[in-house]
Amino acid sequence: MLKSCSNLPILYSLQHCPYAMRARLGILLAQQSVLIRAVVTNNKPAEMLAISPKGTVPVLIINHIEGSEAQHQPGALVDERIIDASIIDESIDIMLWALKRNDPQNLLRAEDPVHLESMLELIRKNDKEFKSRLEVYKLAKRFHKESEVKDRQDCEVFIAALEKRLERHHNLMGDQDSLVDYALLPFVRQFARVDRKWYLQSPYPKCRDWLNRHLQMPLYTKAMAKYPLWLECHEAFLLGKN
Repeated sequence: MLKSCSNLPILYSLQHCPYAMRARLGILLAQQSVLIRAVVTNNKPAEMLAISPKGTVPVLIINHIEGSEAQHQPGALVDERIIDASIIDESIDIMLWALKRNDPQNLLRAEDPVHLESMLELIRKNDKEFKSRLEVYKLAKRFHKESEVKDRQDCEVFIAALEKRLERHHNLMGDQDSLVDYALLPFVRQFARVDRKWYLQSPYPKCRDWLNRHLQMPLYTKAMAKYPLWLECHEAFLLGKN
């Protein structure tokens, strides 16, 4: 454990989960620091499940006291658990938590609450509509289902709407980067990877340019750094600003 960092927020994260990727991007964009606990889907830490029973990642724990530290607190439990913690277990809420603390690129458009609500509405469409269609499309491709083309076309409704936005501006909500660009990035990346050959010749050149530009940024490389699993090493790994 990094003793000097033990009071930092803890982030349970899955390497390729788009929601966890979204959270890591938000933390890096906000120049915040957290301690990463890498997990895998089929072996989630008991302490994570105790804190967030729904069992999904990401999970951010803030204002926490570790069991080893809590033993000096009156009436505290002396064990491995995290106690007295505040939990954020929705990816977009983690992004908002981080960027409301520090937003050097003005990704939230703080001067215009209506603009922020428009971004959140597009993110909700991604999460509530596009993501479920994307999962169906991924399964159809994986198992060579006859419905693959139709399932892809269902996803294209959302992708086509993004293409129209990008025909007007350099990014999804204007010429400057915003919250929505980074919140949608992991999901459009997943769509692009389902059938790479089709995607590269698809009628969405602006989406391809937008995606490539963001994937080539050092920020993305840093967000995708791989860490040893928490259950195998029980060591802290720092993500973000030192």
